Amino acid sequence: MPEGTRNPGAKAEEERGLTALLNDLAALEALAENWPTEQRNAAAARAEAVDALNAAAFRRLIRALKAVPEFSEALRAAAADEVVYAVLRRHGILKPSLFERVEAALDAIRPMLAGHGGGVELVAVEPPVAEVRFLGACDGCPASALTFYGGVKQAIQDRVPEIREVKQVKGLDGGGSESVRFSSPFADYLEGDWAAAALLEDLPEGETRILEVEGRSVLLSRFGARVTCFENACAHMGMAMDGGEIEAGLITCPYHGFRYSLESGECLTAPEVQLQPHGVRVVGQRIEVRLTR
Repeated sequence: MPEGTRNPGAKAEEERGLTALLNDLAALEALAENWPTEQRNAAAARAEAVDALNAAAFRRLIRALKAVPEFSEALRAAAADEVVYAVLRRHGILKPSLFERVEAALDAIRPMLAGHGGGVELVAVEPPVAEVRFLGACDGCPASALTFYGGVKQAIQDRVPEIREVKQVKGLDGGGSESVRFSSPFADYLEGDWAAAALLEDLPEGETRILEVEGRSVLLSRFGARVTCFENACAHMGMAMDGGEIEAGLITCPYHGFRYSLESGECLTAPEVQLQPHGVRVVGQRIEVRLTR
């Protein structure tokens, strides 16, 4: 090619985004779906060999350039490009970002939420805090507090220890979906660590009992066929609410007057806070509780 000239398609190729390039790969993989097994295996082996060659080349290149002044800064700047980042991540040269790790933690529980018509999205990650938002049936569901504590929060903190606080921000549609359920999906999936709390006959309709379960003081209430359980601690300052007035499904903290719904845990005084929920189930006539953190 004469000096000063250039392939007219080269610039367009350079400017193609990650999505377009990944779509090309997906289309090529789809072509092989109906190939004979031997051909598919051969194509897959060739792709793995090319991947291994590229990974080795990248590692050697980076190892050779590490001594160059300002190389680390230049690499970070280059990795800001989505295509460069995707390739380096694929080969394990760059570690997953904190945002990706939190997303991976949420992926582990999304199937459970989806089974109940809901979901969760990651809004922001600013260590040591992550913010999440419920979607669909989970948004506004009376049992969303248990889903948050027993599912979302625990999943993130178990897998990403750098995140020490998980906040729930208000959903986009404010709930109200007809598919809302009154029990957290996590009450269906939790196994083990259930402790007997009381007998159903000892908790009459509309009544609340303050009990101790495995050294924790809890509020156990019954509303029709449903039983709820919350930590006996005001979300305002964490003080026990023994002696607080309980009337019409509401409890009032005797110290600063914060009022909570014993059905949902919602704080009527300060909607941005809520009682900490615990898993609860009825087995025969036995009420069992599974404590959250």
